[in-house]
Amino acid sequence: MHRRDGWQITGDPTEGALLTSAAKAGVDSVPDRTATLPFNAERRYMATLHEDGTVYVKGPVERILELCETAAGPDGAPVPLDRAAVTARAEAYGGQALRVLAFARGHADGAGLDEPPPLTFLGLQAMFDPPREDAARAVRTCHDAGVHVKMITGDHAATARAVGTRVGLDGEVMTGAELTGDVSAERVQATTVFARVSPEQKLRLVQILQDRGHVIAMTGDGVNDAPALKQADIGVAMGRTGTDAAKESADMVLTGDDFASIEKAVEEGRGVFDNLVKFIVWALPSNIGLGLVLVAAIVAGTALPVLPLQVLWLNMTAVLVLGLPFSVEPKDEHIMSRPPRDPSLPLLTRAMTLRILAVSAILLAGAFGLQHWERAHGATPQVAQTVVVNVFALTLLTYLFNCLSLDRPLLWHGVRRNPWVGASILALIAIQALYTYAPFMNDLFRSAPLGAAAWARIVVIAAVSYVVVEILKYVQRRADPALRQGGAGRSPLPAAGAGEESGGGGKPSSPEEEP
Repeated sequence: MHRRDGWQITGDPTEGALLTSAAKAGVDSVPDRTATLPFNAERRYMATLHEDGTVYVKGPVERILELCETAAGPDGAPVPLDRAAVTARAEAYGGQALRVLAFARGHADGAGLDEPPPLTFLGLQAMFDPPREDAARAVRTCHDAGVHVKMITGDHAATARAVGTRVGLDGEVMTGAELTGDVSAERVQATTVFARVSPEQKLRLVQILQDRGHVIAMTGDGVNDAPALKQADIGVAMGRTGTDAAKESADMVLTGDDFASIEKAVEEGRGVFDNLVKFIVWALPSNIGLGLVLVAAIVAGTALPVLPLQVLWLNMTAVLVLGLPFSVEPKDEHIMSRPPRDPSLPLLTRAMTLRILAVSAILLAGAFGLQHWERAHGATPQVAQTVVVNVFALTLLTYLFNCLSLDRPLLWHGVRRNPWVGASILALIAIQALYTYAPFMNDLFRSAPLGAAAWARIVVIAAVSYVVVEILKYVQRRADPALRQGGAGRSPLPAAGAGEESGGGGKPSSPEEEP
């Protein structure tokens, strides 16, 4: 701590809190340190040696009690140590969601810190480290989204249970001592809070859940978290309080150290994935349909319904202009109330593939059908080809409305929630009108003006495509419960395939892990 227009904390927040507490109690100076024994998972305590030979030790209550022979009385003189009373007081503090550290002192008598001297228990320090306000909401959202949240901490079991309850992680609490023996994967999967866990046990927990088929995201900030962060499918390190080792081992670094950021990342990731799938489902029929039309014309030995330059026009205008809204399409309102997507599923489900093939078939039939209709009724090749180009353009326009939602109808609401949809539709109509009626475009692309009857037939093909896809969506929605819940084509996963989040509710690592 230093003073510059008031006291400020630099360094570890827990150390700063302890110094603040000591200063308030009137302890503002101690002999200078001559040696420090840092905390590690095997030793489970931190010790400092001072100029006067005094050794101060802090760590978890049960570990410090193992090292102590006596306790300091009111006057500082040694008295018998009542371990049961100390343990009961620590349990009581833990039940109030307080993080508890124990303190002791001894005299080195010229020895170093490799082995602690006989220690005298000094007392407990209870700290309130409340979860962030939005941690409980983030946990609830994750649960609604099918993401299981587990809290892994070095805190006392009572503290871990109380903090877990505050953020919505009710259920069984398992301690590191239980993990040292044989523990079933089913019990690990059912447990929501793990207390007094060592780095090796964190790694083991990740591996157990991965062996069960889960996708693991692990959060952490300490050096001891690095192995588990590296092993997890997605390692998430804390940017503010995280150590360099944690950041280097992680796949993602949170600049705000907030668990709610992970929930937002899941939501954003689902939105990006949805928009990518929507665009692919929308764009493929145009390419497949154009390919089928050209192949069918070659096989049948008839004139090409659409020229190569006109294919280029469609790809450079209709596909580009109508595809733009998918990049800014808002997230579905049900996006965080559906189960996770099974990573073993293909990008396009059978339901989506069926829609793509249905629209491709309609484009093929509509293009060939109207081309022959126009030629049979005396139209020039240019008129027939212009009709085919507009069949593709208008069918892609109506199919755009089908793809704004992959599981339910979304017509004018789609335009209201995404203004770029309306802008793209108006732009396409203007471009196609220019293509059809502008003389210089007629010369360049061999297009020709169309009459009202030709446009009516084009609109019928586009409308039929829209209706067919909506009927398919209705049938698929009735057959798949996930789609009725807004699942956007994702089937519910079995328990072994559900996504897993492993981390705290916005709560930093406990001081027993890194004092």
